[in-house]
Amino acid sequence: MDEVARGKAVETVEYEVEELENIFALLVLGVFVGIPSPPIQITMDLMPEMEHEFAVMLAKVTTAHDPLGELFSVLDID
Repeated sequence: MDEVARGKAVETVEYEVEELENIFALLVLGVFVGIPSPPIQITMDLMPEMEHEFAVMLAKVTTAHDPLGELFSVLDID
């Protein structure tokens, strides 16, 4: 039972890290969706480091129509 609880804890932390990456990407690249963004020089300096965040943002677009379904799948609610 302890291993199952630890496994779920790890999955939950991984999900939270992914969401924090999404928030970071929106803060830096928010100009593309209408959110005020940092100065363009900072954005351009961070652009090479954000390849993964672009992929995450594109993946989020496909699940944007059902955010509750994604949350329920993480929480394992049937």
